Amino acid sequence: MLRVENLVRSFGGIKATDNLSLDVAPGELHAIIGPNGAGKTTLISQLTGQLMPNSGAIHFAGRDVTWLPSYQRSRLGLARSFQITCLLPDFTAADNVALAAQAHDGHSFRFWGAARKEKHLRDAAQAALTRVGLAKRADVPVSELSHGEQRELELAVALATKPQLLLLDEPMAGLGVTESARMVALLKELRKEVTIVLVEHDMEAVFALADRITVLVYGRVIASGDPDAIRSNEEVKRAYLGEQHAVTSHG
Repeated sequence: MLRVENLVRSFGGIKATDNLSLDVAPGELHAIIGPNGAGKTTLISQLTGQLMPNSGAIHFAGRDVTWLPSYQRSRLGLARSFQITCLLPDFTAADNVALAAQAHDGHSFRFWGAARKEKHLRDAAQAALTRVGLAKRADVPVSELSHGEQRELELAVALATKPQLLLLDEPMAGLGVTESARMVALLKELRKEVTIVLVEHDMEAVFALADRITVLVYGRVIASGDPDAIRSNEEVKRAYLGEQHAVTSHG
């Protein structure tokens, strides 16, 4: 589904992505972990086309997308949710999702009111909201949703673009225990339908969800494998897991 080859992205003298290669299989939930500054969000930005690499290649669903702009990658089936919530706070939940569906249809510059009026966009919005458990909150302004509901709405917005591959940048950020448990349950369901790349600091969630885990440090891959292999990798423990290993080692 996704193949990244020798990707390099520098900022001044710092390599945020340093000759990075990885692959993601269809139907897989592939987690990317690492300490702050490891280059995780920079990698995701390159995968979606918000940031171009200095060198290397990105192949998605058998196609070279290295230099394609974001909107073209979205139409091919690549969707992203952000580390920091990017929603329209004065619009309802349904409006936000309908606008995403409208943009995916290739009409991102039409007035937003059209998204409310077109039945197929309203239906698409309702289906995505139902999928993430927000059907009853469809007409609530985003500003009145809880933080956890906003994270769920971000997923609905991404799903409205009909992705083959969903890139999630810290969906657990800022969530409480109950909200995190809901998000993990939701992602367990979504992984049955769409391939997922998950960037996340919540190691308990990562080890509960991931088929494979890639560990980044200073923009380089230091290990990649199934959760058991990552748990037992001494270099990963030294570089990142540390005391977290004791928390996650019981599963």
